[in-house]
Amino acid sequence: MGKDYYAILGVGKDASNEELKKAYRKLALKWHPDRNKDNTEAADKKFKDISEAYEALSDKDKRHIYDQYGEEGLKGGAPPGGGFPGGGFPGGGGGTTFSFSSGGPGGGSFGGFNPSNPEDIFAQLFGGGLSGMGGRGQGAQFMDVDNGMGGMGGFGLGGGHGGHGNNISARRPQEVTRPLACTLEELYNGCTKKLKVTRRTRSAAGNITPSEKVLQVNVKPGWKAGTKIRFNKEGDNMGHGAQDIVFVVEEKPHSMFKRDGDDLKVDVTLTLDEALCGFKKPLQLLSGKSIFVSNSNSVVQPGQTSRMLNYGMPISKHPGKHGALVITYNVKFPTTLSLSQKEKIREALAE
Repeated sequence: MGKDYYAILGVGKDASNEELKKAYRKLALKWHPDRNKDNTEAADKKFKDISEAYEALSDKDKRHIYDQYGEEGLKGGAPPGGGFPGGGFPGGGGGTTFSFSSGGPGGGSFGGFNPSNPEDIFAQLFGGGLSGMGGRGQGAQFMDVDNGMGGMGGFGLGGGHGGHGNNISARRPQEVTRPLACTLEELYNGCTKKLKVTRRTRSAAGNITPSEKVLQVNVKPGWKAGTKIRFNKEGDNMGHGAQDIVFVVEEKPHSMFKRDGDDLKVDVTLTLDEALCGFKKPLQLLSGKSIFVSNSNSVVQPGQTSRMLNYGMPISKHPGKHGALVITYNVKFPTTLSLSQKEKIREALAE
């Protein structure tokens, strides 16, 4: 009997592509040989089966053939009643093209499915080898030089394990994307981030040489989440041209402020006394400067807002300009009142 790809991934036959991807990610991390040093042979086999199953089922054409004829039919055994229709379709995973052609009446002669290198599939779904997870560091890696920390992960084409078939193509991604986490203070004030990149280069003789380089990102005041910074040809070069490295800004949550476009939002809590009689409270801005928020002319309602122009985020396209600071007032009511307090309040409100 052929392999049951659905059972290997632990999914039903009606599994969606998203469910297949989720199952693959979980199992590939569990069975990657780098994480199973004490049982490498068994893990290697399991890892290859998981990759093969995902590659076959994640491609709708190969999945259709597998559902009809099983592993043997997919890999080249003639299906009952004749061959596959002529033509070809693109393979998944490693980007290989698999061609199928009919061999005449009553039989089939066609090029079957040859699973891709499992490390290539792993690299495509995880952005590289296990370098960011304590593995042997296949693919380029990042390290935040200023913080002395890794954790941005590795990327590039996987290596190490040999492929199963003859049609494997070591094609590189055109670019590799990595998050650049920034605090709200860094996006307000601007900063410089230095990141060490370890890249791999394959020589004409096939030798792979690692090299290190520090890339510097000058974060400008006002940059938003999603801003992209591209470094051309600074990634892996495995013989098909060097990859571009693209950093995408991610905004870390702030304990007090929340960004809304170019505006900043903040909550200020008032006691009932402050809401009724007035208040003056200090507020430290992202710049480090402190201002006073005050009111003595009116009663503040719960949920009321006020806008302070030019106290929001810098507008990167218009240097010197800022958005607004939007303050929402939360009024904290007392949980209980004594009889004398109630009488005094009634007397005050009755005047």
